[in-house]
Amino acid sequence: QVQLVESGGGLVQAGGSLRLSCAASGRAFSNYAMGWFRQAPGKEREFVAAINWSGGITNYADSVKGRFTISRDNAARTVYLQMSDLKPEDTAVYYCARGGIGTSPSQYDYWGQGTQVTVSS
Repeated sequence: QVQLVESGGGLVQAGGSLRLSCAASGRAFSNYAMGWFRQAPGKEREFVAAINWSGGITNYADSVKGRFTISRDNAARTVYLQMSDLKPEDTAVYYCARGGIGTSPSQYDYWGQGTQVTVSS
C-alpha cells in the first residue's frame, strides 16, 4: 500500500516562498518518478513539475520554470517542491503523485490528499 502525504502549504504574500513536502510510505519509493500537480477552484488539475527516480531528470510547466524547483531524497522517501516568487495565480491545492515524469495525470497511479497554497496580492 502506497500513501503520499503532502505538507508545507499555507498563506503567503506575493513574492514570497514556500517549500512543499510529500512523504511516501511503502516500498520501492526510489524506483519511481514523482510529480506535483495543482488544482485551482473551477479549473482542471494541471501539471507543475516532475522528477525521475534518481533526481537527474526534471520537467516543469512553463508557468513555473525559473521559480519552482523539484527535488527528492530517496533515503527519506520524500519529494519536495521549493516555490519562490509566488504569484496569486499560483493559488491552488497542490498534490503529489507517483509514477511519471510526464504532464498527464493519467500517467500517475497514486495521489496524496493535497495541501492548500494561497498567495495574496
